[in-house]
Amino acid sequence: MKKITALLFAFAISAFAFDINTATKAEWLQIKGIGEKKAERIITYRKEHGKFKSVEELKNVKGIGDKIIEIIKQQNDS
Repeated sequence: MKKITALLFAFAISAFAFDINTATKAEWLQIKGIGEKKAERIITYRKEHGKFKSVEELKNVKGIGDKIIEIIKQQNDS
């Protein structure tokens, strides 16, 4: 039973695709380098400007730089 649970958990993680246009605050907080304030800024920016056209557009949000962009890209590639 533990092996089945572990396999299901691994599958769920690998199947998770992070969508910057629908991610909730809780989902943003799962990204290394993003805390409460940055998550709130991202969501506010998205509400004010509409959907992000690319991950790179996140750089328009205060506190988001190349390092966090790379982490998000890696999350989506896995």
